[in-house]
This record gives sequence, C-alpha cells and structure tokens, in this order.
Amino acid sequence: MNTINVKFSKNHATLFIKDLKSQVQAYFDSKNISSKANSEMVFKTIALLTLTFGSYALIMSSQVPLFGMWGLTVLMGIGVAGIGFSISHDALHGAYSSNKYVNRVLGFTFELVGASGYIWKIKHNIVHHTYTNIHDVDDDINLSPLLRLSSGAPHYFYQKHQHIYAFIAYGFTTLQWVFIKDYQNLLKKNLGPYERMEHPIHEVLFLLVMKVVYYLYMIVIPLLVLDIRWWQFVIGFMTIHFIAGMILSIVFQLAHVVEGPEQFSCDESGVMENVWLVHEMKTTANFDSQNKLLNWYVGGLNFQIEHHLFPKICSVHYPAISPIIRRVAEKHNIPYHYHPTLGKAILSHYRMLKQLGEKGTPATSTASVS
Repeated sequence: MNTINVKFSKNHATLFIKDLKSQVQAYFDSKNISSKANSEMVFKTIALLTLTFGSYALIMSSQVPLFGMWGLTVLMGIGVAGIGFSISHDALHGAYSSNKYVNRVLGFTFELVGASGYIWKIKHNIVHHTYTNIHDVDDDINLSPLLRLSSGAPHYFYQKHQHIYAFIAYGFTTLQWVFIKDYQNLLKKNLGPYERMEHPIHEVLFLLVMKVVYYLYMIVIPLLVLDIRWWQFVIGFMTIHFIAGMILSIVFQLAHVVEGPEQFSCDESGVMENVWLVHEMKTTANFDSQNKLLNWYVGGLNFQIEHHLFPKICSVHYPAISPIIRRVAEKHNIPYHYHPTLGKAILSHYRMLKQLGEKGTPATSTASVS
C-alpha cells in the first residue's frame, strides 16, 4: 500500500504540543485512573446494546401490536446510532480498553449494525484523523456529488438547494454503508492518500460473512417469522436506518463542516502549513459540552477536539480533559472552536451548507472561537 506524500510542517507549536500532552497525562496521574473505559462506560455499553437488541427481540416475539413494533424500530434506530457513537467508535480506535482483544470484540458491534469495522478503520481512523478537512484526501468532506462539503469541490447547479435536502439525505447514510459503500471501498484501488490498496483476504472474507449475518437477522428472519406485509417490513427497516443515519451524520458533520474550522488543500509538494496537532485544532469544533445527556449518548463526539488530539483516550474522559486542552490552547494562542448549544451548531452547519452550495462562492471560515 503506497501513500500520497502529504506532510505536516514543524513550527513554533512544539511547546504547545509538549505542554498539552504533559498536562493531560498529569490529569490521569493525579487521579490515579486509567485513560480507558470505566464503570460508567461499561454501564452505557450494556444499556445501548440492551436498548437496540432488546427492541429487536420484542419485535421478533410477535407479542407487540403493529404500531408498537414501529415504535420499537424508532428505539432501534436511536440505539444503533448510540452503539456507533459510544461502543464501536471507541473500540475501533483502541480507546475502550488496554486489551486489544476487548477492543476487537467490542469493535464487532459495528458489524452487528451492518457496517465494516475494517473499512471504517482505514477511512476514519487513518484517513480522516490524519488528513482532516483536506480536500481530495479526507473523504468525509468528499462524500458524494449530491453534497458540496468542501470549498475545493466542483459545484453542481442543484447544490444551491443542499441546505434544504441535505438533512433528508443524511437519513440514508447507514443504508449506503449496509448495501453499497463498504463494497465500493473494498473494490477501490485508491482510498484517500493510499494508492494500490491490497486488502488481506481474511478481512475481505470476514466483511462478506458479517454482511450475510446482518442481512439474515435484519431482513430474512423477520420476513419469515413476523406476520406482517412486506411493505410494513420496509417501513420498519427504513425507520431504523433513517433515524440512525440522520443522527450519526448530523453529529459527525457538526465537528468539521461548521463555521470556525478551516478547510485546506495541499500544494504540489504535499506539505501542509501546520504541524499535525495544530492542524487538528484548526479543522475541528466542539459543541454543547455542558449537556450531560448529549455527552452520554454521543460518546463524547461533541468533544471532537479532544477526540482528534487523543483518539486513544476513552470518550468518557473527554468532559474532564476538555478544560485542560482549552486552557493550554489559549495559552499558546491556538484556536479552540466551540458552539455553545446543539441547536447553534446545527444552524452553523446549515449556514455552511448554504454557503458551499452557492456557485463560485468558496466557503469562508468565520471565527467561532470563544
């Protein structure tokens, strides 16, 4: 596997990096606690798995009336997104446990909800986390011609309406993962900066087997067991994915495609302006960090700055280390982008969609630092 030559420059940020790492480590040392999952995280894991698969079990019991079954698909959609946020995400980053086998097993929850953990680790852990908001490298801002999320992307006439239809399009995200996207990425020779990809045969086989497992328990078995019409099944299946897709997509977009974070492109030499940790600070934003319910449900993804700087630290610790990172950033005059509420972050994303959808109008990064 070869990579395109993208480099991050070294500059005066060396002191910032040393200060940041030492103070975060000092927090864990002073508390004498691990940076991995704690009892709160374990409880959340059990709760979200119970919500999702408990709802599935109730549906399959045929003891719930039809409208109640539909209500359970709503809960499953919420649960699927929560599993992605709070279990799979941490496990696939190696942040859940210091034991790689625990991370591996909990990472399989991604396969259980229809996606490929192997593809995700390449596209998200490696490409997105390394080349955040870099046009033509970070696929998270080059999702589809339907949406213009990067100022460097080509403009199409229909994108002037993307601020209206984007939120509906987000609802189909997990359906793409389940039926299209993972296969497309598996067949691609180039992924982000990586050229001539060759996937290990055991990973390919595991992906295919787990896809079949998902199709069996989510489509084939319900159609065989439940006394419902095919179109009623389709409504329930689509409900699960539409809710999960919309929640997942919106939360992830609020980290990078909002006012404040910058977007970059490489010059011909492939050298970036900033050292990597500073690049992450400039391209990432937090939102609504005081909302305890949101913090619990989205697994700290509203603390994207902390996550991008320390992806190996379990998300349950992000609220505690966030003030440290913000204080160090201010000390070294490094931006810390933040939107105070979920609503304001969504409105900021809406404005960015509208701005990026205008023909010939590159996105500007209006400061949102407080």
